[in-house]
Amino acid sequence: MHTFNFTNLKSLLKFIATPLLVGGLAALLTRESMSTFNALDKPPLSPPGWLFPVVWTILYTLMGISAYLVTKGNAAPFTKAKALAVYTYQLAVNFLWSIFFFNFEWYLFSFAWIILLWILVFVMIRQFYGISRVAAYLNIPYLLWITFAAYLNLGIWVLNS
Repeated sequence: MHTFNFTNLKSLLKFIATPLLVGGLAALLTRESMSTFNALDKPPLSPPGWLFPVVWTILYTLMGISAYLVTKGNAAPFTKAKALAVYTYQLAVNFLWSIFFFNFEWYLFSFAWIILLWILVFVMIRQFYGISRVAAYLNIPYLLWITFAAYLNLGIWVLNS
């Protein structure tokens, strides 16, 4: 276990800020599409719109903490780099899903894209587990939310095509 100091706190905050900024940029780029989204027919169990930013803020924070824990783990540098590469890929795929779904309204393509995201997050969790079990466990809610989001995405495609 490493000692925690101001330098570690700064590093942790940078890791938390990264996914929050990616998510914030996606929200900024898709905010005009929310009126279209609100008019769509949605499947049962669709949550209210205000819940999405709350959940994503929590998930992005957990992602950042988990990536930080991976960098501090005892694994070989190559192992950590490989896990963090998958983390970066899934974050990019996550960002692009928002654009495809909200801005372009490509609901079927977005469903396929979210399946890719699910696979990447699953692989990331497995890789994180070999470095830090806590880092892996912190991403379980993310995987569950993506599973739910895939259901919503598919339902929206079916109900609005």
